[in-house]
Amino acid sequence: PKPETLADFAQQVHKEGCFIVGRKTFEAFRAGGGPNNPFANIDIVVVSHTSEQMEGARVVRTPQEAIAYLESKGHTTTLTSGGEQLHNSFLAAGLIDEVIFNIAPVMESKGLKLHLPEGSYGELNLLNCTPLGNGVVQLHYDLKK
Repeated sequence: PKPETLADFAQQVHKEGCFIVGRKTFEAFRAGGGPNNPFANIDIVVVSHTSEQMEGARVVRTPQEAIAYLESKGHTTTLTSGGEQLHNSFLAAGLIDEVIFNIAPVMESKGLKLHLPEGSYGELNLLNCTPLGNGVVQLHYDLKK
């Protein structure tokens, strides 16, 4: 990811005090955290089907468990960060209210494929379009189910 998107994500996480992440993404965050870990005092939930414990995070198996845990800690809003499987599992469970896309000026051979369950339909309503710098644009949508 571009530095601008990481900085924006860190700012949003600090505002909410928590986030939900997939195992591989968490391992990448942890590897890059070092002594100045920007998520040191944040409630982090890792959704994983293979790991039992991960230092610095609560590990759960399902999106519903992740939400229930954060609600028990007093959180009412959270962010998710991870791959296709994580995001699509939250979409399938109907747990996504808003979607944020960061559009970076790069071309890749493989992209993230987000989709609702078969037979479902959701309309996106643009809430905000924000330039983050260096050609990165953030699109923030409300998901109407």
